[in-house]
Amino acid sequence: MGFISEFKEFAMKGNLVDIAVGFVMGAAFKEVVTSFTGGIVSPLIGLIFDSDFKSLRMKLKDGALNDAGEMVGEVYLEYGTFLTNVIDFLIVAFVMFMVVKGVNRMKKKEEEVPAPDPGPSETDLLMEIRDALKK
Repeated sequence: MGFISEFKEFAMKGNLVDIAVGFVMGAAFKEVVTSFTGGIVSPLIGLIFDSDFKSLRMKLKDGALNDAGEMVGEVYLEYGTFLTNVIDFLIVAFVMFMVVKGVNRMKKKEEEVPAPDPGPSETDLLMEIRDALKK
């Protein structure tokens, strides 16, 4: 089997295609969650803290003015951005939990359906024939 045909066989496996679709959908969902957090959640939390939530930061080091009169060398701990990303992660993790929970619930329903009675086995039928012939 040639390298190209082997790669084609590998790439066209159902699971790999499903993973690729899931990856693209996950990236798109991440963008939706990021816009939700940045546009709705952060402003609401910002109302509580009376500031822009994403711009929350703490100055670690003062800077100095350069020759052009610009401040350079300041160092900030930008915890607002970090907290926004943590909220994004929690939302995505919760939604993924709900999706997995729903899929597991559907799998349990499929498993609960009992298999139909297969009827008498071949051995049982032969024993009935034998007993009928003895009579």
